Amino acid sequence: MNLQQTIENEVKLSGKGLFTGQDVKITFKPAPENSGIVFLRTDLEIPLRIPANIKNLIERGRRTALKKGAETIETTEHCLAAVSALGIDNVIIEINASELPGFDGSSLEYFRTLKKTGLKVQNEPRTKIEITEPIAILDGESSIYALPSKDDCLSVTFDMDYTAHTGIGRQLYTCQVSTDSYERNLASARTFLLEAEAMQLQAHGIGTHLSPREILVINSEGPIKNSFRFENECVRHKVVDLIGDLVLAGAPIVGKVVCYKSGHKQNHMLAEKLFELLGKQQRKQKSGTDALLDIKRIQRILPHKYPFLLVDRVIEIEPNKRIVGLKNVTFNEQFFQGHFPGTPIMPGVLIVEALAQVSGLLFSQTLENTGKLAVIVSMDEVRIRKSVVPGDQLRLISEVVKVKSRMGHCKCHAEVGNDVVAEADIKFMLVDDEQV
Repeated sequence: MNLQQTIENEVKLSGKGLFTGQDVKITFKPAPENSGIVFLRTDLEIPLRIPANIKNLIERGRRTALKKGAETIETTEHCLAAVSALGIDNVIIEINASELPGFDGSSLEYFRTLKKTGLKVQNEPRTKIEITEPIAILDGESSIYALPSKDDCLSVTFDMDYTAHTGIGRQLYTCQVSTDSYERNLASARTFLLEAEAMQLQAHGIGTHLSPREILVINSEGPIKNSFRFENECVRHKVVDLIGDLVLAGAPIVGKVVCYKSGHKQNHMLAEKLFELLGKQQRKQKSGTDALLDIKRIQRILPHKYPFLLVDRVIEIEPNKRIVGLKNVTFNEQFFQGHFPGTPIMPGVLIVEALAQVSGLLFSQTLENTGKLAVIVSMDEVRIRKSVVPGDQLRLISEVVKVKSRMGHCKCHAEVGNDVVAEADIKFMLVDDEQV
């Protein structure tokens, strides 16, 4: 299916929040093309829209939550997994509380309800995130690798290692995610808790409305007053969580994802990387380059000219926070004629200058600094750690420490591959262009 979809008709569900136990009603409504998946808090004095994307993610234990302003939407992953599995691109999810219903801890009720209401094909093409190069998320013992695939879908391999807990053990599951396979093999897989975890949560007043008959609680012998729906139900639910969390990347994913001992935290880290990849792919489709700032735009911002412009493109920007630029170092650089003819090495002072230039590009992204130039007033903690030679690509990273109307302060470092080759703490005066 290469066209976007929404639901055919409005449909309602009600239940209790998994963590809060709060009664909640939700209504799924059709949405127009390119509007995405949006939660709408209707219990507030002014209804609040919270799009399901990584920009609205906040940190929560054991679940995925979104926030806008002071308001949140809690435990979104099971609902979003069902939406994703059905290929729904655009939908409004009205909710009259802060947490979605938990039902039996699976996404089955969401899936059945949305499937029953039917889908409507829309007129706009569907955007996909195609994994074109490996992405690695390494976090302690946990890891996720996102890899290219020849198949036009998402496939998942999950290795869940609970060998220390005899009631679960080690479980491995592999699947290609489709509507049919999700319905048969994943939708009914429930979230699970170890007995000690369940007791600790309830001691803190969380989930006190639930008993082991209503949620999968596992001790050393297996489920308490319950039974598994699949022999490997736990790892299947981990895949459900992954599918729901990756919705926050902003588009369906084409590629292979391999997980080991991972959870929501690592899923979110991958979703953020995939969101960045989506932005690059969209920019490349629109302008022929995946750069946030290409050389033409850089030339319009910085006053530097040949041979002193030392930033080729910018690939990441968080205004007022962070920027990442690239400088491709070739043998044709003018400074290699004399530094040194027999052993060409990029002067360290020029690496620091490149870091200063990329900092100036970062300052220029805010409206109040438009038209201002970043002039160096001091440099501290300057270290040149490795030589930069022809063929290297400098990754220039600058992070804001403080910025005021006329002063800026950045911590900067340059990398080649995985090595830091230079670093500096640089302070700037922000002056009007005509004053220079």
